[in-house]
Amino acid sequence: MSYAAAVREALAAAADPAKAEGMRRYMKSELPFLGVAKPERAKLVRAAIAAHPCATKDEWLAEARDLWRGAAHREERYAATDLTGARRYAAWQTADVLPLYEEFIVTGAWWDHVDEVAANRVGPLLRAFPDQIGPVMRAWATDPDRWRRRTSVICQLTAKADLDTDLLTHAIESTQDDQDFFLRKAIGWALRQHARVDPDWVRAFVDAHPRLSPLSRREALKHLGVG
Repeated sequence: MSYAAAVREALAAAADPAKAEGMRRYMKSELPFLGVAKPERAKLVRAAIAAHPCATKDEWLAEARDLWRGAAHREERYAATDLTGARRYAAWQTADVLPLYEEFIVTGAWWDHVDEVAANRVGPLLRAFPDQIGPVMRAWATDPDRWRRRTSVICQLTAKADLDTDLLTHAIESTQDDQDFFLRKAIGWALRQHARVDPDWVRAFVDAHPRLSPLSRREALKHLGVG
């Protein structure tokens, strides 16, 4: 049995219809939920990964892609993303995996899918392969698709001192005038996160960018005693 088949079976067995509709409404999801909460899903995914390991990188990519594309419930797409982040496959996280993550971002097209992929898949790729991934993130900063743009802004959430401030500046300046809530929130989130490492840089950045929306500004300065 493949990982995809095993995890589908396990998720179906754990389904809780009493929770499913509430989860769907909260996430405003067209794809239905099974009603499997994240802690339970994480246990099922870990067991499926351990019991049905991928032998090759191509198999790993195919399993994730097939589970994502064939998903009948949102939890199956979460499980596809979970597979890509499994520690046992860390060596396969190379620049050529980006197209898979781009597919998750563009077709997932909502914050629950996009944020996990942006921060915990694309971000590590950017730090490991800056020459290949950096130009793509710069291009995404001006892309018509708001989820690519959001990714370019928040992909460095876990970068800490390794954050590329030139890239973050480009991403923010490219989208600061957009009135989209998810983009404005992303800008504030990215700046607030970097303020944990370099609060002076963030204060100076906000001061130098008066066109930032009130939401972005408020989020950026949230823990700096100003705003």
